[in-house]
Amino acid sequence: QVQLVESGGGSVQPGGSLRLSCTASGLTFSNYAMQWYRRPPGKELVLVASINNNFGTTDYLDFVKGRFTISRDNAKNTVYLQMHSLKPEDAAVYYCKAHRGMTEYWGRGTQVTVSS
Repeated sequence: QVQLVESGGGSVQPGGSLRLSCTASGLTFSNYAMQWYRRPPGKELVLVASINNNFGTTDYLDFVKGRFTISRDNAKNTVYLQMHSLKPEDAAVYYCKAHRGMTEYWGRGTQVTVSS
């Protein structure tokens, strides 16, 4: 059974940092591209960052470029999202997703709150 478990969420002040982790089990992690999505309160799900499984190529939502970094450790079956200079607009539930072709798996999310 495939499981993706996010961790690292929490409450920070504007300008603060958090590192989210997503650990996968039940799949060959290195075969999957990984993505982080977020759903702000009352809004739609948005793709924040992605990293492929071939060369580690990354891509980011414009709003987070220069502040967020996605990375992966295939030996640990884990993808990370390092977030710096957090803004109130970054507050959301963050989800990780693994996908390969038409197959995708989702985690259950971790809450990030940014407020003073």
